[in-house]
Amino acid sequence: MSNSQMKHYDYIFTGAGLSALMTVCKMIQSGKFHDKSILLIDENPKKTNDRTWCFWSTNNTYWQEVISKQWDFALFANKNFRRDLDLHPYQYNRIRGLDFYNQVFDLLSKQDSITFLNQKVVAIEETESHVLIKTNSESFSGSKLFNSIYDSKKTESQSQYPVLQQHFIGWSVKTTTPAFNPGQATFMDFSVAQKGNTRFMYVLPTTENEALLEYTLFSHTPLKQQEYENEIQNYLEKLGVKDYEIVEKEKGSIPMTCYPFWEANTKNIIQIGTAGGWTKASTGYTFKNADKKSSELVAFLLKKRDFRQFHKKTKFWFYDLLLLDILDRKNELGATIFSALFKKEKPTLIFKFLDEETSLIEDLQVIWKCPKGLFIAALFRVVFKIK
Repeated sequence: MSNSQMKHYDYIFTGAGLSALMTVCKMIQSGKFHDKSILLIDENPKKTNDRTWCFWSTNNTYWQEVISKQWDFALFANKNFRRDLDLHPYQYNRIRGLDFYNQVFDLLSKQDSITFLNQKVVAIEETESHVLIKTNSESFSGSKLFNSIYDSKKTESQSQYPVLQQHFIGWSVKTTTPAFNPGQATFMDFSVAQKGNTRFMYVLPTTENEALLEYTLFSHTPLKQQEYENEIQNYLEKLGVKDYEIVEKEKGSIPMTCYPFWEANTKNIIQIGTAGGWTKASTGYTFKNADKKSSELVAFLLKKRDFRQFHKKTKFWFYDLLLLDILDRKNELGATIFSALFKKEKPTLIFKFLDEETSLIEDLQVIWKCPKGLFIAALFRVVFKIK
């Protein structure tokens, strides 16, 4: 790449997904970066409702105005039992992708120092003093780079850390007759046939006649599209729904792994989002984790320069590793493990644990509900395999 006439930025984001946009928002909010030039590059213009994010919280967040629905109650089910969960003091929140993009881009458009380019990144190079980015039409240099473009080859070419996918297809449907309870979200309904995997239905009802239904798997390989859609149709039938219209469809595949993405960080390049291991490995939840990590990253930027110092490994990384080790070997055991957790434990403690905010005593309280033999065997495998 030639340096002649190349535009230089203080900060460049390759990929403008959830984590990048959250980080930029918080840089603006802090008021400490208004004199810095920031470039975001993404091949997707972020103008469609391409995804849904959900998270639980006990109080209002910065994203409050784009929350389209909140639930105070949830359902957990398998083929043997159903449990209604009172989430208080938490609420389960839903954000539509497009509403989030609109809120963020509205803020970005008011900043003179921020540029968004709808281009595809084709190469990233690093020199001693800066980073060079090449797109399909231009080149740029930057002092610091935040990369959220996920490279699946990295994780799939190694065998030390299991890699599963949380893959799903979702239908937003409108029914002619009332079919849903708009006050209750269905977290996991394992009553669907497991077929040797961890498979469940996830339902977010907005009214008695409208809901998003996602057929979801935690497994190694995606299915043919028809299989997900058949299962959604069967589930609607089971709910007694005969006449409905599909308003929107969405699909996704989120990597679930404890692979140490942060080892690729250098002094001036940091991996963020899914590419940085910001997705909660054991559940695939991303929004809350990205919200926390982006705040930590902005605080870090104000104090330190070397991105290799950002990541801290925690006990929760290890817990996730144990669960993934089990699901990697015996993928059909997901329903058993999650059912053991949700059958008797307080939902508030499970949320706190999944938010990585529990003490060691609380951790043990949660882990003790899980099938002990499975986790002890996984503990031995993991301890002796991973340094």
